[in-house]
Amino acid sequence: MHRTTHKTRAALLLAASAALAVFAATRARADGGQIAPAASLNDVIGNIRTWLVGVLTVLATTFLTIGGVRYLIAGGDPGGVEKAKTAMKSAAVGYGLAVLAPVVVAVLQTIVGSKK
Repeated sequence: MHRTTHKTRAALLLAASAALAVFAATRARADGGQIAPAASLNDVIGNIRTWLVGVLTVLATTFLTIGGVRYLIAGGDPGGVEKAKTAMKSAAVGYGLAVLAPVVVAVLQTIVGSKK
């Protein structure tokens, strides 16, 4: 019964990460997949923010999926579970950075002296 619980949790985690990946992909390309040509420094910085959030989200979702798969196939092995936890912690860091990316870009705008 203990292994079944781990497999169920891992399957739910994989389903959640797949749903998150689909949501992130549709959210990142809600503008039709086009990035406008840069007419000003603000446009360049905005494009950097868009790419940065997209790349971080994809990487974090990948690490979450890898962690879920490792957890699923670990079968209670402490070494495998630890590797899975490490991958999931990396995913959490990636999602945190994706959330903070607009703040980093705002700081960059302040340093460069660009105003919206």
